[in-house]
Amino acid sequence: MPYRLLKLFIALAAYGLSMAMMLQSRYGLMPWDVLHQGLSLQGGWPMGRVTVAVSFVVLLAWIPIRQKPGFGTVCNAILIGLTFDAVVGPVGQLVENAGPAMRMALLGGGIVLNGAATAAYLGADFGAGPRDGLMTGLVRRSGRSVRLVRTLIEGSVLATGYLLGGTLGVGTVLYMLLIGPLIQLMLPWFQRKRPAPGPAVIPAAGSPAAPPDQATR
Repeated sequence: MPYRLLKLFIALAAYGLSMAMMLQSRYGLMPWDVLHQGLSLQGGWPMGRVTVAVSFVVLLAWIPIRQKPGFGTVCNAILIGLTFDAVVGPVGQLVENAGPAMRMALLGGGIVLNGAATAAYLGADFGAGPRDGLMTGLVRRSGRSVRLVRTLIEGSVLATGYLLGGTLGVGTVLYMLLIGPLIQLMLPWFQRKRPAPGPAVIPAAGSPAAPPDQATR
């Protein structure tokens, strides 16, 4: 348990840092962050606090689809945005006078770090994040494909964020193309190792079989 908790908190902090790296690259944001930035620009709130607020609004949408949050869900909703607000200024200062090549490297590093953070978060296994939980809940309730539901959700938030002034650019496109393969590549590095099942024991003739509730223990 302590290792899983450590992995959870490191993953959430890394996710917030990856958001800051993508923002300060100035080449575009991940779809949900286009919305967060747009709302931040319109409302005058720091973007990290907007991220937290949107997370809890999304969690309210879990109620009608009967999706249940976990401990990691609540931590996700709070810590990513707070981490972003804490690190976005220092990251910006580091690349204040950086040229295009350095900013492109920052973008690439942010995307890769985001993939690793997501894989580590999933590997900690403390519950889906607010946005992914919304997606999986809608898939379960509607019977539609993950691809369709995710495309509709992210397309909607991306368009809304762009209309509100959020940054849409080559980084957004690269993120959408690369994040799936990156998570798939990195997830085995962070998944919990479960003990291999022991050899099956066949009851001797005349001996009682294990009760159904004990057969898989």
